[in-house]
Amino acid sequence: MKKLVMAAAGGTLAGVILTSQVGPLIAQEASKESSVYEQLDLFGDIFDRIRAQYVEPVETDKLVEAAINGMLTSLDPHSSYLSAKDFADMQVQTKGEFGGLGIEVTQQEGFVKVISPMDGTPADKAGIKAGDYITHVNGESILGLTLDQAVDMMRGPVGSEIIITVVREGTKDPFDVSILRDTIKLTAVKGRVVGKAVVLRITTFNDQTTSGVQEALKKGIEELGGIENVEGVVIDLRNNPGGLLNEAISVSDAFLEKGEIVSTRGRNPQDGERFNATPGDLIAGKPIVVLINGGSASASEIVTGALQDHHRAIVVGTKSFGKGSVQTLIPLKGDGAMRLTTARYYTPSGRSIQALGISPDIVVKQPEPPTPGSAETEAKAEESAAMKERSEADLRGAISNDSMTEDEKRVYQEEQARAVESAKLRDEDYQLAYAVDILTGLSTIAHAKP
Repeated sequence: MKKLVMAAAGGTLAGVILTSQVGPLIAQEASKESSVYEQLDLFGDIFDRIRAQYVEPVETDKLVEAAINGMLTSLDPHSSYLSAKDFADMQVQTKGEFGGLGIEVTQQEGFVKVISPMDGTPADKAGIKAGDYITHVNGESILGLTLDQAVDMMRGPVGSEIIITVVREGTKDPFDVSILRDTIKLTAVKGRVVGKAVVLRITTFNDQTTSGVQEALKKGIEELGGIENVEGVVIDLRNNPGGLLNEAISVSDAFLEKGEIVSTRGRNPQDGERFNATPGDLIAGKPIVVLINGGSASASEIVTGALQDHHRAIVVGTKSFGKGSVQTLIPLKGDGAMRLTTARYYTPSGRSIQALGISPDIVVKQPEPPTPGSAETEAKAEESAAMKERSEADLRGAISNDSMTEDEKRVYQEEQARAVESAKLRDEDYQLAYAVDILTGLSTIAHAKP
């Protein structure tokens, strides 16, 4: 009987404690709801006063759009509101053709920062570099503007001139750059053969990227006479600002047989996703070198991180940009959309590269090219002429080599010519030449194994 009473008493006591805890929680939630409504009332009050008392008439839709955009841009540099026109422009961009300067930008410390110029675009030809800050457009300061407002100032008719003021690290004073706007036609992937390596230059991740990789690889392998003659592949992701997540996943999958490619984790654990590779490697396990720099961002970092973590590639270059967040495009009423940061992404080893970037396995900086006509350029030309190689074969009356057949000599001379051609690349693109040299070294070691 005592036990029953105690049990009952215990139940009553627990009920009292539970009630005493739930009461304040309900009150707290009610207070939060009340606070939200008070803040919305405040917003409505300010909205009405602006419409009624501002010195000039204000268009209601523009006022609402500015309020929404201000709310989103206060969260992080990548969340924003897209008007119907901006949303339509973005959908066109992912298909690979649009009008503009050809630069991917973000906002930092109130200024527009260049993530990367796109290959062959007006900005690239004008010498704009990753890491440049744009402070003025046509002499007008962009400090205090939202990123979308600043980008709008840089848009204009194809063929029209724009003058942007640039601040560059290592350059003492700001300087102006004149650029002619043009239609930007992005070829997502360009392939070529250097020596016995296939080089894939991936400029962006849009609808054309995966098919472009497959096509460029096929042509390169055919040019070298089959996969058995390929020393490896260089995936050049320098100044690639990113793009579509699904394209980054499919490009990574093209070189992986199994394992995780990337995972995303949002606010709610159940919303997390993992993306895994499927069997099939387009180059049958041949070595890969990935080239990155400070302009390699987002989707580029997903591919780099996946191949690096699986030890499928050697990463060469300089530290990447460090954009490790995922944006979701959410269509809204009126044909506009909201670009909202909804998750962080993680490489297969579980690391987030947000704000840290991916560090290359081998750090190789790209030397600044000497100014044409400078003393340095002339000295190099004189040195090259003075040190022109001479060999035994150049001497009059030199006896012939009797250890090779004519066919063997021809093959040997072709290999020498390829090596010389690859060496010339060092003056044009030192980082790429370094990557090709790595593949050649790996191939030599592989063939030397008993």
